[in-house]
Order: sequence, then structure tokens, then C-alpha cells
Amino acid sequence: MLHERRIVPTEVAEVMPQHKSAAKRMKTGKRDQLRNTAVKSELKTILRKAAQDAGNESVMRTAASTLDRAARKGVIPKAVANRRKSRLARLRNRLKKVS
Repeated sequence: MLHERRIVPTEVAEVMPQHKSAAKRMKTGKRDQLRNTAVKSELKTILRKAAQDAGNESVMRTAASTLDRAARKGVIPKAVANRRKSRLARLRNRLKKVS
């Protein structure tokens, strides 16, 4: 056969670290990943609630606060938080004009 296909594994096997600092980085990386996943999940839930009830000021304030907190923690970039807050504000303003 001239052209053999290489089989590429779908999952990357975890490699045992050779240095103490690499082992710590793996541990802290896993911890940070779990925390970031939890924060993003909470953020999605709050944004969904805010989009459904855009007229409610307290829900909008909570959404903005949660976005700012996620940006401060480094879970999402600051520009992404600002863009999402802007979109929520535009939605709220559109609803105010209609009613």
C-alpha cells in the first residue's frame, strides 16, 4: 500500500508529568477547569433568565453583575462580558419602547 492512513486517537491520553511543577500544573489546571465550567453554566442560566424577563430590573442587574464577576475571574474576556451586557440592555430598551 502506498498511502496508509494513520489512526488518530479521539482522546489524548494523560501523560504522567516528569517534574513536580508539571504535576502541580495538571492538578491546578483540572481544578480551574471545573470552576470555569461551573461559572459558565451559572452564567448561561442567568443570561437565559434575563433574556426571558428583560423587563425585570433586578434580573438584569444580577446578569450584569455575574458577567462582570466572570470577566474579573478570567472565565470570559472583558470584551465578551461588555458585549453581552450591551445586548441585554438593547433588548430591555426595545421592550420598553414597545410597552
